[in-house]
Amino acid sequence: MTDAQDTASDTALRTTGGAPSDDDVPAHGLPIPLLEPREGIPPVVASEDALAEVIAAFAAGRGPVAVDAERASGYRYGQRAYLVQLRRDGAGTALIDPVGCPDLSGLGEALAGTEWILHAATQDLPCLRDIGMVPTRLFDTELAGRLAGFPRVGLGAMVESVLGYALEKGHSAVDWSTRPLPEPWLRYAALDVELLVDLRDALEKELDRQGKLGWALQEFDAIASAPPAPPRKDPWRRTSGMHKVRRRRQMAVVRELWTARDRVAQRRDVSPGKVLSDAAIVEAALALPPNAGALSALPGFGQRIGKRQLEQWQAAVDRAKALPEAELPQPGQPLAGPPPPRAWADKDPAAAARLSAARAAVSALAEELNLPQENLITPDTVRRVCWEPPAPATPETVATALTGYGARPWQVELVTPLLVEALAAEA
Repeated sequence: MTDAQDTASDTALRTTGGAPSDDDVPAHGLPIPLLEPREGIPPVVASEDALAEVIAAFAAGRGPVAVDAERASGYRYGQRAYLVQLRRDGAGTALIDPVGCPDLSGLGEALAGTEWILHAATQDLPCLRDIGMVPTRLFDTELAGRLAGFPRVGLGAMVESVLGYALEKGHSAVDWSTRPLPEPWLRYAALDVELLVDLRDALEKELDRQGKLGWALQEFDAIASAPPAPPRKDPWRRTSGMHKVRRRRQMAVVRELWTARDRVAQRRDVSPGKVLSDAAIVEAALALPPNAGALSALPGFGQRIGKRQLEQWQAAVDRAKALPEAELPQPGQPLAGPPPPRAWADKDPAAAARLSAARAAVSALAEELNLPQENLITPDTVRRVCWEPPAPATPETVATALTGYGARPWQVELVTPLLVEALAAEA
């Protein structure tokens, strides 16, 4: 049993609500299957009247609120929420349908100032923000697990290792836009927030025991205060298999097909991959087919695609083929930072030596602290400081540089001495 499990066992979790008592814990320590929410599966809230009741109940609740959201990734266009789950002491569990209740800003306002508990918060916050739910304080149980040194930080693994319960995870990748939602899916969704408050409490104690609670709170504040991510520039460049496309004309075909596919997917509200696969786009770019007949012979453009669709895709290919040279995309995106580390030895041997020393020092400290290197300091930040170090590289100037790149105070304090020493390394 880990120290976190010891912490969890101090709570009354297994003797409250519908959870099993300590007497039910197997002697050999196997996790206890959690099969039903303690108050049963709540009805899905899909009307303004029902939502008003939920808002009143959660506003009157006590303590932090557990929040989760289910999307239809791989089925629908975009990353909108198709179910929102909440649980709070005194209010119980609520399952809200954002299709029937697309504006949850009233609920967000009712929970203003309340700590929200999410697992992998950065995944759910964008879709929650779209429906009016924006936390001012949060606790991320996945990130807490990383900082505490847990090797597996998925929700199921965390609940099992920290609290001793086994969650059923068979519905994580289903089409949550399905209506009505089947009862087994709703049970799964309700159970996802059933133990989040208990998990949060146990992890808080474990982080405090390890002297890392202050670090975690800084990380949570950074997530809660971060602005929405800007739209990705040239998203077509992330087409799977893009590394095979070398010529600019072929890249133009990828861009045209990707853009045409995105318009169709958005209009139909389906995942772009269901309209046309990335592999098919790359095949067309490499082949530069002269007509729809030739296009139909390529993998991904076979019998399932009708004549009209083939002509649509061929038109995109033809547009790319007709572009003047000056309008063809460049081979790579302009670099906003240092070049790839593999090129450093040739471009700047001194910078390569600094980076090697910095990586070794960061790796050693992360291992000593029992947390992932990327949580101690992001690799991109290390690269930027090593490529263009402040002059002179003093503790003050290095700390200022780290802060400018978004490092939190706890990271600056721990990493600054390592980088000051690494920046003195010679090729």
